[in-house]
Amino acid sequence: MRRLLLITLVCASAALVSQAQAPGGRTPAAGTPPPAERARNIVLFIGDAGGLPTLNAASLYGYGRPQALFIQRMPNIALMDTSAAGNWVTDSAAGMTAIVTGRKTLNGVLSQSDSAVRGQKDGETLKTILEYAEARGLSTGVITNDAVTGATPAACYAHVNNRSNTAGIIAQLGKPLAGNGVDLVLGPGRSAIYKATAAAGLDLDAMLRAAGYALLSSPEALRPDTTRAVGLWDMPDYDLSAVAANAIESLSRNPRGYFLMVEWDLHTDNVKRGLDRTLVIDKVIRETVEKAGPRTLVIFTADHSFDIRVRGGGRGRPILPEPAPGEAMPADPPIRMDDGHTGEEVVVAAQGPGARRVHGFMANTDLFRIMLAAYGWKEDAVRR
Repeated sequence: MRRLLLITLVCASAALVSQAQAPGGRTPAAGTPPPAERARNIVLFIGDAGGLPTLNAASLYGYGRPQALFIQRMPNIALMDTSAAGNWVTDSAAGMTAIVTGRKTLNGVLSQSDSAVRGQKDGETLKTILEYAEARGLSTGVITNDAVTGATPAACYAHVNNRSNTAGIIAQLGKPLAGNGVDLVLGPGRSAIYKATAAAGLDLDAMLRAAGYALLSSPEALRPDTTRAVGLWDMPDYDLSAVAANAIESLSRNPRGYFLMVEWDLHTDNVKRGLDRTLVIDKVIRETVEKAGPRTLVIFTADHSFDIRVRGGGRGRPILPEPAPGEAMPADPPIRMDDGHTGEEVVVAAQGPGARRVHGFMANTDLFRIMLAAYGWKEDAVRR
């Protein structure tokens, strides 16, 4: 009798578990996240040239020990290939195109297919994750300390066959391919952009105002209640914490959610500057995770790596020794740098709904589909 009662209880429990798997007792399709795991918001941080060697050196430089960055403690980690369609070593244009469109292209090309010829022929237009968000009524933004027409931010909202086409890139803010276009565009490049648009015969201020943008000339001009703005200034280093926090508060007003891309240039051709900037973005990622809420997927990755290596040093000794006035730098410094991009995998670190898909070895094109899946969206069957 006891055995019969035990069997009955086990069978009843199994039935309840089966019914709880999905509405109507159906098992969810493989790869389909439960609604609770879907992201309402995504913040994608790009450390331009911020590969593993840079993260390692920044941890030693900033904290005197390895793996002390917040990025290095995020719970979901993968290693991502960064190659372009035609080269093992990518530039930022092809690298970011792969991340935001799910398709590889050629170096120098922004969000067009690899049938493009740089500076000569357009390729197929590739829809970006920001444009998917715009088409679904989400708010969107890009923040950078490079020019807002630079390759990384421009790949989110522009489609050109030459990353150097500054006027052609900024003009696309007035002719968005989805929704009303990116809502917040914030970063340097003011002087060069106005010079390029004037040479092209484009009245930039008139175009942006016609598209509904407020025009900001400093980072401090951004307020949490700013809803739609282009902010252009010239200084590359500013208070990213304040700008990111104000942008997130602004975008969060949309109940449908938002997509925000934040780029911070981590090139270590100037080693100290690059490592200082790495500590800045690491701090802002931590702040974002703490404040953005449980429905926000936060991702960090790099578009490509850079040729910097820790070749010496030890605990209790500065990784970047500063010579006394009048003295030369050591002939064999602990950090050595060769000024160029490199082709090894970079880290992807993620936290929040959908982050569990970040694991193992992956392609840069996979990150686009991870973001789509986190939102619960399907990729368009037909590309424009």
